[in-house]
Amino acid sequence: MKVLITGASSGIGRDIAREFAKLKYDIVLVARNVERMEALKTELEKEYNVKVNYHSVDLTNRENCINLYGKEKEIDILVNNAGLGDFGRFTETSLDKEFSIIDTDITALHILTKLYLKDMKERNSGIILNVASIAGFLPGPLMATYYAAKNYVVRLSEAIKEELNKEKSKVQISILCPGPVKTNFNNVANVKFELSSLSSEYVARYTVKKLLKGKFYIVPGFTVKCTKFFSKVVPTAILAKCCYYMQKRKEG
Repeated sequence: MKVLITGASSGIGRDIAREFAKLKYDIVLVARNVERMEALKTELEKEYNVKVNYHSVDLTNRENCINLYGKEKEIDILVNNAGLGDFGRFTETSLDKEFSIIDTDITALHILTKLYLKDMKERNSGIILNVASIAGFLPGPLMATYYAAKNYVVRLSEAIKEELNKEKSKVQISILCPGPVKTNFNNVANVKFELSSLSSEYVARYTVKKLLKGKFYIVPGFTVKCTKFFSKVVPTAILAKCCYYMQKRKEG
């Protein structure tokens, strides 16, 4: 069995790779940072005796996504984990950075999901995990592009799940929707979380356990589960005001 993980050089992606290696899955790491992937490859092969390959890929380029699929077609589990974010008022944030968010969080995930899902449907087996966020259920003033991107991931995955159900396919799709996690994402997004953050190690363990049990919504942490529940019953206008207040506190 082989797992391909994007955004695998640090944080949740790195720790998901470790969890699958413990279960004796072969691993394909995808990220930009070659040194980190080399170190992780050495660690996983030495400690867990699994095969590890890696690709240094800029996923903001569509052709790179298609070429990655061409190089690694025999995949049993796809983990679309790569993601970017940014903090600030929509009129003040960088358009170039927002293009990178859209290209990574939406376009790359869309391409890889589509290409690998076709193969999985043909053989009637396989798992896709799309990493979203609790942000995927909320409006996101002061992080508008990131929240909108994660809403896309949630709705795309929900739609695919229903199509697979109607076709009685054995292919599984799931979404991971964490709240704050202690990763390098916070530095890249220029954000400081007021809420307590879960460790990426805990989130990875929880995720792999729930994923292999067939769970669709994977929501680690009691507070985040409550947030998901209230997102369904509280009017959007009130959610937006609450989110603005919480985001504003991140300016520190």
